[in-house]
Amino acid sequence: MKAAVMYQKGDAPHYEEFPEPVVQNENELLIQVKAAAIKNIDRSRASGRHYSAATENKRQGTIIGGDGVGLLADGTRVYAMGERGMIAEQAVIEKSRMVKVPKELDDATAAALPNAVIGAAMGLRFRAAMKKGDVVLVNGATSFTGRVAIQIAKHYGAKKIIATGRDPESLKSLLALGAHEVVSVGQDDDAFLTTIRSLNTLTPIDVIIDYLWGHSAELVLSALKGKGSFTHPVRFVSVGSVTGDKLQLSAENLRSVNLQLLGSGLGSWTREEVGLLFTDILPEMFQLAANDQLKIGTVTVPLQDIESIYNIPVPGGKRLVVQMN
Repeated sequence: MKAAVMYQKGDAPHYEEFPEPVVQNENELLIQVKAAAIKNIDRSRASGRHYSAATENKRQGTIIGGDGVGLLADGTRVYAMGERGMIAEQAVIEKSRMVKVPKELDDATAAALPNAVIGAAMGLRFRAAMKKGDVVLVNGATSFTGRVAIQIAKHYGAKKIIATGRDPESLKSLLALGAHEVVSVGQDDDAFLTTIRSLNTLTPIDVIIDYLWGHSAELVLSALKGKGSFTHPVRFVSVGSVTGDKLQLSAENLRSVNLQLLGSGLGSWTREEVGLLFTDILPEMFQLAANDQLKIGTVTVPLQDIESIYNIPVPGGKRLVVQMN
């Protein structure tokens, strides 16, 4: 079969023949893959930078991609997480980690949406324990996952959604997705702090979903700093670290506000929460997308072009999706 095969960490994958996968136990199934998205976590794990990256010797080559959409032997179309790589014509999946795809939903959307749902819904629902009527700030909202987070927060009943980002045009487009306020992280620090403080005073922020970390997260946390009186409780959930893996947080800042600092990612969820992702959350989000109530953008490319397109930037908060045939 043809597949996208990675040999050396940091290199682009190669389009070549690879041995067909073999089901090894009764909990696995073979799938004919139709489409698989290339996500930040795929690149990060393939390069060895992600904390969950495997450390095995890659001289034999490994297929990249953690999930995708395809057909089971009986023709059922499903989204699934792969056991040993998904950007290939065939893959092995685990029975408990697949979801049937609505017939109205195209392969590219079904392949691209789940990772963003994981990056948004898991943080909002389980780490932040978001409630209807909460005020939500999405830091880094112009990203693919940030756009999905805005729409899921709206679906979950947010009273107000504040979105931050750098690109002015992308920020404006977030208003149509459900954001009520947009704030540029490209302005100077003082202006950014003043804006976040004013918004927090007007309608106290309940939940912060952060995809940037680094300096912008420092500023958001500084904007919440109290002055010795009672403060509004806020749950800050770190999901990504696009602008840096570390930040500086003063103990005074931390002590002055009723703050919960949380993380949402691989290893932070319980087995029960991951189970609900497949039984409840993804089916619901797939149906919203099928009903055109959850909107995303994709750029599709054929598998044979994997070497040339692997590292290309995808504009406008869209996601790159590889189609197998």
